[in-house]
Formats: sequence, C-alpha cells, structure tokens
Amino acid sequence: MPRSAPSRAHGASSKGGKPHAIRIIGGDWKRTPLPVLDLDGLRPTPDRVRETLFNWLGQRLDGERCLDLFAGSGALGFEAASRGAARVLMVERNARAAAQLWANQERLAARMIEIAEADGLRLAASLPPGSFDVVFLDPPFGDDLLDRALALAAPLVREDGFLYVEAGAELDLSKNEALTGWKMVRQGKAGAVHFHLLQRENEE
Repeated sequence: MPRSAPSRAHGASSKGGKPHAIRIIGGDWKRTPLPVLDLDGLRPTPDRVRETLFNWLGQRLDGERCLDLFAGSGALGFEAASRGAARVLMVERNARAAAQLWANQERLAARMIEIAEADGLRLAASLPPGSFDVVFLDPPFGDDLLDRALALAAPLVREDGFLYVEAGAELDLSKNEALTGWKMVRQGKAGAVHFHLLQRENEE
C-alpha cells in the first residue's frame, strides 16, 4: 500500500499526542473503546453523528467495500468494519495517527481493514472507478480540501453506492460540479459539523 512522508492530516501536529478513546457504537465490536491520539485538529466523528449515519445506511454493511479517505481516528472505518463490511481501506497521512490505526487494527484482529499511510488525494487518484460501495469523506475543515476531495472521491463510488461527507458548512449540490447527478439522501447538523449522505440520481 502506498506510503508518504509524515505530514499534517486533519490538521494534526506533534503537539500533545496524549491518548484518549472513541467507542464503537454498534456491530460485532459494540461498546469497544479504541485509543486515539489527542492531536491538534483530529476530530473523531461524534457518537451521535455515527449512530445517525449508520441508521441511514441500514445498520449493517455486510459484504460491502468502504473507503475512509481521511481516516484520522478511524471512527468511521472501524464502525463500518464492526458492522460487517468486507473491506475497509483507511487512508491517513499523519505517521503517528496511522500508527495508532495499525495498533487498533491489531487489537481487533481486523483482517478486513487495510491502512495506507498516504496522502488521501493522491491515493484516491490512483484507485479505479466504482471500487467502493460506501466512501466516507471527512477532510480537515480549514484546509480547503473538500472540493478536490469530492472530485476524486465521487467516481470511486459504485452506481448504487453512497458518499458520506462531513463539512464545516452545508453542501450545495448545485454549486459543485463534482456532485452533478447526485442527490442528497439525508443530511444533519451537530454543533459545527454538517453531515450529508449522497447517492447518484437514478437515470431511468
């Protein structure tokens, strides 16, 4: 799996770095706590948002292929694996955060999870179209990555798959060329986080 030099992911820096924990909400590893590093800008998807998202997705992801393009704490990817996903590719460019992902993967003996220490945009550009059933997209809010990430991630979703997006503002599909032909299935807001579940429009 491609790797890149350590750099800032989710705005992470080497300041702090003390561990805290997230808790898996449902599935095979329900209630399991997983350590995550306390790095600047690392913001795990809140429990309430994850619970809502996986309710939207139908609770289980049995046999599905998932991509967590800006994995950070791995909250979304580990949740998907817990709920039956056959493959979960987590991409994280910060070396320390990636090392914590590997440690948690080993702790769970989660063979369906692959972890790439790599730049998410570069790796996405190398993946074949339609490779995933669900793509989770939670780029750093302050780094102006969202439009580029959407353009690269949208083609990776299979025809009937889903694209999940967290952002600092509500998505306007009409103003984003990468989302032409997509529809908003559900959306919500929790604090400063706007979260959206998208699917391609049916062309029939």
